[in-house]
Amino acid sequence: EGECLLDYIGRGGAVFMMGTSEVRDELSRSKKLLISELDALRRLDIKVKRPANVFAYIFGSISAIIMGAGMSLVMTDIAESIGLDGDSMIMGIIVGILGMAMALLTYPMYKGILNSRKKKYSAEILELSDKIINN
Repeated sequence: EGECLLDYIGRGGAVFMMGTSEVRDELSRSKKLLISELDALRRLDIKVKRPANVFAYIFGSISAIIMGAGMSLVMTDIAESIGLDGDSMIMGIIVGILGMAMALLTYPMYKGILNSRKKKYSAEILELSDKIINN
């Protein structure tokens, strides 16, 4: 009774109170609620961003491999080694430009996926943010 209570909420925010065990219990419940809401917000953030990130990594990597294959066709005689007939220079340029175009499209496609996911989950994000701010 009447002892000082220093409790940390979230990341470094300190609350100084004189209180009884009931006050300490209420503070403990509030802290747990705030931490669980912050965790829910972090999970929601991951849920929004992960599909766009996975797409960008995979599509970007495939684009780079295709562009590299085109460069290999231009700079080496690998076309003959794998049994492709015709001018490997022209074929390599076409494949390289295709890979380059795919690589250039990766970021706009990533932003499109991310923005659509943000729009889809915006109500939940705002609701959780308001809860955290108002508590």
